[in-house]
Amino acid sequence: MSASTRFALLANATSLPWPDVPAWPMADFIRATGAEITRGARLCSLFGVPDGGGVQLVAVLAFDADSTLAVGRSTPSTGGFPSLTTTHPQAHLFEREICEQHGLTPEGHPWLKPVRRTDGRAPANGGFFRVGGSEIHEVAVGPVHAGIIEPGHFRFQCAGEEVLHLEIALGYQHRGIEEALTGGPHRATLIQMETIAGDTSIAHATAHAHLMEALAQSEVPLRAQWLRAIALELERLANHTGDLGALANDVAFLPTAAACGKIRGDFLNLTAMLCGNRFGRGLVRPGGCRYDLDPTPAQQLLERLIPVLADTARAVAWMWDAASVRARFENVGTVTASQAAEVGLVGPAARACGLVRDVRYDHPVGWHRFAQVPVTVWPDGDVFARARVRSLEIQRSGEFLRDQLGTPPEDDFRCQLAAPAPDTLAVALVESWRGEVCHVALTDGAGRFRRYKITDPSFHNWSGLALSLRGTAIADFPICNKSFNLSYCGFDL
Repeated sequence: MSASTRFALLANATSLPWPDVPAWPMADFIRATGAEITRGARLCSLFGVPDGGGVQLVAVLAFDADSTLAVGRSTPSTGGFPSLTTTHPQAHLFEREICEQHGLTPEGHPWLKPVRRTDGRAPANGGFFRVGGSEIHEVAVGPVHAGIIEPGHFRFQCAGEEVLHLEIALGYQHRGIEEALTGGPHRATLIQMETIAGDTSIAHATAHAHLMEALAQSEVPLRAQWLRAIALELERLANHTGDLGALANDVAFLPTAAACGKIRGDFLNLTAMLCGNRFGRGLVRPGGCRYDLDPTPAQQLLERLIPVLADTARAVAWMWDAASVRARFENVGTVTASQAAEVGLVGPAARACGLVRDVRYDHPVGWHRFAQVPVTVWPDGDVFARARVRSLEIQRSGEFLRDQLGTPPEDDFRCQLAAPAPDTLAVALVESWRGEVCHVALTDGAGRFRRYKITDPSFHNWSGLALSLRGTAIADFPICNKSFNLSYCGFDL
């Protein structure tokens, strides 16, 4: 599918002057955005930028087949705009967010209610969809949960044990990270980037670094790109392994659950060898990396990695060999490929539905331009498929690390950056372990952040969890939920 000629085109982790972003009247902008999605584009981000007494909407679209991004905007507007959700459901949360943040009403939106807690109001105050009937009952879970977990509310409409509809309300602890970034970068900006979603610290820090480098019209040394790629794949290994263990635990298969819990810690300890922090905090910085990996530690990391990968393969094989596990995973929580494409799923959740959707392949940047990780897909869209994709990605990330740790580039690991360009828009996509992380920065005339928009993969994928429960027994909610393992805090920005 060829890329747009009406929107401004750019590659991943690049920038363009704000005046070069084409602008249309609001209704024309919505029509143009919808036309590009119909042509095969994917909506990465849709957000508002205050402008005088009005708001401009900005759309970032991805043409994956062309490795191209497209950007367009509306002229400043007030009041309302025709809803894009009515024809393209992947816009539904973006439009609700725009209404909440800027007061622009998407006219015709099928279910307009708050996305996050704002002005002291929880999303639940917007009401829930209800199914009628004498045998219909409603089950409410959360927002307070057992154990240590962030708040989220799940409202099930059921007929007996069958879930007819699940509505998910999040945003009970809106943190205001995007708002705090305005006027930045500040001294706290890097810390905020690494805590957008704590288990995705490296991916979000890398996306931010790409943005700052794009705004400075600079590219970091190859060794810094290599270090970032190593860290990203270690983050993927730790989280995928932990997820497989948690899935095993949810179906009471304790051998894999116990082993993967321990192995996840082993991968986190390998990350600590890079920078002294098990979650990779402090490693990635605009202009490169804060720490290097000398030959001796690199060899030690490789020597420790190989047996950990073998332990992982053995623990996961126990699970696949167990008929009881397969019986609980197969044909449970199914999302079809058409549903996944319609609501804009990303990451393993999309690939488990058969969609070839991976930033490392579609929009490679940094070291992944030179060393590809094969894309893993599975066609069935059920819990088994989501688990299987994770296990295969563990294998392929392990192979990537074995290859790369033995052949590091000889280069510096950081460089000095120029100041961010004024009145410039930059876009960066990174394939985190959950899927596509999208950061968009718009600078003002002084080169400070006029708007900074973050889209964590969970923002796209919570709708997939809701779809996966339709027609499924309510008792299967825990394994469906864990098979997506989405972030509350990454959503709650």
